[in-house]
Amino acid sequence: MPSTCIDSSLMIKKMSSTNATRILKAKKIPFIEYTYSAEDLSVEKIAEDNNLPVAQVFKTLVAKGDKTGVIIAVVAGDASLNLKALAKASGNKKIALIPVKDLQGLTGYIRGGCSPIGMKKDFPVFISTRALDFDKIFVNAGKRGVLMGVEPNALAGVCGGIFSDI
Repeated sequence: MPSTCIDSSLMIKKMSSTNATRILKAKKIPFIEYTYSAEDLSVEKIAEDNNLPVAQVFKTLVAKGDKTGVIIAVVAGDASLNLKALAKASGNKKIALIPVKDLQGLTGYIRGGCSPIGMKKDFPVFISTRALDFDKIFVNAGKRGVLMGVEPNALAGVCGGIFSDI
């Protein structure tokens, strides 16, 4: 299945809206939409489908801290989340990823469709400082098969994200 690139500022083609894309449009934050096959949710395949470096496609991970509760981590596709670094950045002693079965109830998103923007509640968001290496990073747009490319500082601004070495 070929991927589709849509520049929201040009409005070339109408894509299905998600909470995340509606929020970006309402705040007039430019972004690019890409589609990919929802059959294979690996970051490597998503990057390959869209001719993007794996390091530029970011994963949205949901964790729970022993002091703060639910927190969101946005990390590069070629990296692993450093739980100790996230715990320190978020003021927790211990952090654990939440079970997949709890994801939709907490965020409103399903596995493979989780975006740092537009969750059911506003959770603290920590974005890897590696995002600042790029003009745009690509995160899930709120449903399987749709990515959005957005400037890292704009992403942080809209979701209240804090850049951290996680």
